[in-house]
Amino acid sequence: MITVTAKPQRRRRWRDLFRRRQTVLAVFSYRYDAHLVPDLLTNIDPIVDGWVALDDRASTGIVSSEFERQRTLIGAARTAGADWILAMDPDERFEIGAATAIRRLLYPRKPTAWGFNLRELYEADAYRVDGIWGQKVRYRLFPVFDAAELPDRGMHACWYPRDGRYLERHCDLNLYHLKMIAPARRLARRDLYNHLDPELRDQPIGYDYLADETGARFETIPQGRTYAPPHHDDGGLWMADLAAAVQTEP
Repeated sequence: MITVTAKPQRRRRWRDLFRRRQTVLAVFSYRYDAHLVPDLLTNIDPIVDGWVALDDRASTGIVSSEFERQRTLIGAARTAGADWILAMDPDERFEIGAATAIRRLLYPRKPTAWGFNLRELYEADAYRVDGIWGQKVRYRLFPVFDAAELPDRGMHACWYPRDGRYLERHCDLNLYHLKMIAPARRLARRDLYNHLDPELRDQPIGYDYLADETGARFETIPQGRTYAPPHHDDGGLWMADLAAAVQTEP
């Protein structure tokens, strides 16, 4: 089920009087992580003009099609009048101050997809920085397009067509990922993706690294770059219980 929420129009600032305000709609789906949605909405409320949500809790199987969810959400956001789409997951949070910075990104000279530093939290206030962990970038803010043009590239696919229509630019804003905080979730993510992608077609580097802490180094979130509301981890899986799901498979 899709729901669309539009916020009341904001008062225009003087510098926006001579250019059309760009409408930013967040898109996300939820299933096992539905209880994280309220804090997500609190976090992104200063950034967006509304959101499009897909309630995936009626789906069967371990996971539903990521491609179908993306295409459905993008299509609904386009119908709702989005100029830009901000693609999120319920377990992600932007750093404070992102709203002002993101509004400055909405008037590029060429169509642009903006990338953010993905900070994998291992504590509520510390993220991992060694090796690949310190290099992760996620492109989540991009101009709207016809959802029929989105190609199906399997799991972990980009939210937009990577056919050259968009410049990909990296901005120095932090996007914090909460799922890796609990050790049980790190193990569960490794096992779930190994089950769904045993031949590593969707991610050639594999998934074992998700639970490998060899040489792990961490940084505390810098002052002034934290996120709100603060996170209090419940220790839950926030994903399918693979062992239980496999036992019930036909």
